[in-house]
Amino acid sequence: MIETLKIKLLDGMHAHNEWECALEIPIDHSLEELHQAILCAVGFDNDHMYEFCIASSYYSRSAQRISCDDDKVTQETIETILSKAKGNKLFYMFDYGDSWLFQINKSRKKCFSEKPDTFYPRVVLESGVKPEQYPEWDE
Repeated sequence: MIETLKIKLLDGMHAHNEWECALEIPIDHSLEELHQAILCAVGFDNDHMYEFCIASSYYSRSAQRISCDDDKVTQETIETILSKAKGNKLFYMFDYGDSWLFQINKSRKKCFSEKPDTFYPRVVLESGVKPEQYPEWDE
């Protein structure tokens, strides 16, 4: 089954504009695969640590966190993490230095069966200005 997720950029060192996308992804994909899909959607290199967080606020002391070096990142599926996030929010933090923070929400669209000849995950809608991971610096 395919879930449509809304990925919204909330913050980051070079986050000067709003950006979000709708991402169709199989619900049996792992958090590691979701991480890869988000990086691909935003156009970032996979060269930093990351984590997923379930909480009312990313900075909450009671947040449940799954970091990239935790075995759960390859074991937890999108389906299970969305179930655990009910009543809270799901966040994705990439690069603790530049602090790229994204919020992940289920869309209102119901899960659907994979369409033949369609590659998933895939971005189906995008709005705003995609951030630059490494903008050129004026000298």
